[in-house]
Amino acid sequence: MEPAFWQKRWADNQIGFHQAQVNPYLQKYWPQLQLAPASRVLVPLCGKSLDLAWLAGQGYRVLGVELSRQAVEGFFREHGLDADVLQHGAFEVWRSGEIELWCGDFFTLQAEDIADCVGLYDRAALIALPPQMRAAYMRLLSAWLPTGCRGLLVTLDYDQSLLGGPPFSVGDKEVLQGFAGWQMDELEVVELIQESPKFLQAGACSLLERVYRVKR
Repeated sequence: MEPAFWQKRWADNQIGFHQAQVNPYLQKYWPQLQLAPASRVLVPLCGKSLDLAWLAGQGYRVLGVELSRQAVEGFFREHGLDADVLQHGAFEVWRSGEIELWCGDFFTLQAEDIADCVGLYDRAALIALPPQMRAAYMRLLSAWLPTGCRGLLVTLDYDQSLLGGPPFSVGDKEVLQGFAGWQMDELEVVELIQESPKFLQAGACSLLERVYRVKR
C-alpha cells in the first residue's frame, strides 16, 4: 500500500488492527523461543502495539518500525514514556529505555540497521502488504536478518476474491515459499469466521489465523 493510505487510516482513527490487549499468541509462544536476555527484537509495521511494551518488559531490546508518526507519538504518550528523538538516515528514531521506534518507511531500512536483530515478531505486518510488497518484505528479512534469528509470525488465510485487503490473505504455501531457507513450524491454527462479521457478510466460510515459529 502507498504510505498515504496508512497515514490516512491513522488520521481517521481507522485502526481496527490495533489490539487493546497484549497478543495472546505472543504471551503463549514467545517464551518457547528461548532468546537470550537483552536480545534485540525487530517488530515491523508495529503501530502503537501493546506488544512492544510487553517484549521490553520481558527484558528484550525492541526495535519497532512504523510509518505513522501519529502512531509512534501515541505509543509513548499512552505509556507515559518520555522519548529522546533523533534522526538516523531516513528515520526519526524515538527511544525510551529498551524501546526504539523508528518512524519511516520500512523498505528504506539498510542492512546494518537490523543485522543484530536475533528476534522477529510479526503479528500484522505481512498481512498488511499486497502481494508484490509481501514478496519484497520477505526477501528483505531473509537477506538481512542474521542466521539463527528466531521469532513468531501470525497470518490470516481466507478467500481473497471475496474481500479486498488489508488485512490480506496469506496462505501457507506463500509463507513457506517466501521464507524458503527458514525453519517454519506451524504452532496453531484458529478458525475465526464466527467472530468476524465483515467476512461473514462478504460470503466467506472460513477465516484461518495461523501462528508460525520461524528460525532463519
